[in-house]
Amino acid sequence: MKYMVREALADYFGFEEHNTDLRTEIIAGITTFLTMSYIVVLNPAILTPSEDTPFVDGIVIEGYSNGEVFQMLAVVTIISSVIAMLIMAFYANRPFGLAPGLGLNAFFAITVVGILGVPWQTALAAVVTEGVIFIILTAVGAREYVIGLFPEPVKFAVGTGIGLFLAIIGLQEMNIVVDGATLVTLGSVAEDPVAILSLLGLFLTLGLYANGIRGSIIIGIILTTLAGAAVTFAGLVEPGTVIGEFVQEGSIAPENFTSAQYDITPLAGAFIEGFQNVDAFAFALIVFTFFFVDFFDTAGTLVGVGQAGDMLDDDGDMEDIDKPLMADAVGTTIGGMLGTSTITTFVESASGVEEGGRTGMTALVIAALFLASLAVVPLATAIPLYASHIALVVVAVLMLRNVTEIQWDNFAHAASGGLTIIVMPMTYSIAYGIAAGIITYPLLKTAQGEWKDVHIGQWVLAAAFVVYFVVRTGGVLEGAV
Repeated sequence: MKYMVREALADYFGFEEHNTDLRTEIIAGITTFLTMSYIVVLNPAILTPSEDTPFVDGIVIEGYSNGEVFQMLAVVTIISSVIAMLIMAFYANRPFGLAPGLGLNAFFAITVVGILGVPWQTALAAVVTEGVIFIILTAVGAREYVIGLFPEPVKFAVGTGIGLFLAIIGLQEMNIVVDGATLVTLGSVAEDPVAILSLLGLFLTLGLYANGIRGSIIIGIILTTLAGAAVTFAGLVEPGTVIGEFVQEGSIAPENFTSAQYDITPLAGAFIEGFQNVDAFAFALIVFTFFFVDFFDTAGTLVGVGQAGDMLDDDGDMEDIDKPLMADAVGTTIGGMLGTSTITTFVESASGVEEGGRTGMTALVIAALFLASLAVVPLATAIPLYASHIALVVVAVLMLRNVTEIQWDNFAHAASGGLTIIVMPMTYSIAYGIAAGIITYPLLKTAQGEWKDVHIGQWVLAAAFVVYFVVRTGGVLEGAV
């Protein structure tokens, strides 16, 4: 029976065709889950109102405490992510994990609901609208066409830019890089237990990987977590210092596991109310902002992670990219209907791809682990962030190799590719990095007298990004609401 199941999975997902096997796909799925499971707690933490802010932001439901809303959002996060990943697994057959995107959830709660004062139901309506637009554009091939317009140096730079982006995220969670007078600086590594454990775990993982040990990233994460538990139970650090950052807080404390709020009916369908009495212009601008960031974040992640997994052709294009794009679009639509912000393809998928994940089986494993975490909602974050983010730094190092694909002897290519790489980690945005490259490329190609090499669509993309930045940073949104 076990052999029949193994063969059925191998045939369905095409293990032989993709040069993989069930064991590799399972390891890859577990690795990606460990690196992105933090979203189960972080997404509701961002969408739930904070008592520390001077304005009411996020999702407030009359008759329910913030803790209960937090639990609802955790459940919605899991369910919407699972649905999106099942589509990714069985329809797209790609090894990508999906969940509510960071940045977009902050824009939802802090900017749209908090600062602009838009009802959260209307914000959800904007997410659903964006998702429906994405479904239509994906079905007719428009999204695939637009991604095909990305200049070649931008496509080849995305992987390296994502690598640096992952590196700074990982190093910050490991307390090795911290905020300082120079924006970022070296932390107090020698006296910080988290930084010490992180460095030991990082070099252990790098050593395992260098020795070609299968599952080295998982082993590194688990051993680092166990080391953190050991120093805590030995009394060498205060409880909560290196383990249990999330599970020891408020509504997700262990003693509250049994009272988790699994009834999501106050959230599900709330977007319908959001369509009532909306200002058409302001609503369109909010949809436009969600649309732009989600579109190019997803495109950049698919291209960058696909490059790391040798899934791109010689032109930097991914075959049948419309299928993973559809998983993202449907996930966003369903997520908005259930009550969460935009679903997007997670850049942490690179960790599973580097472990050998090549098919939808990887996405299926991630989905199964997310679903299992419903039994005890906070269990998904039992691995401390500093331990799981070791994987991001390892993957970042590996993704830097993609920089060799750029034609550095052509200044238009070097500048557009270089700015794509630089801007991503500096702005914490894949979309902004892509924007920098797309705007730069046609301008410099024209300056070099090679304007005939620039497709009209690339000029349109560059102009669209300029419009986006005027809307996003020029106070247009605030003035419209």
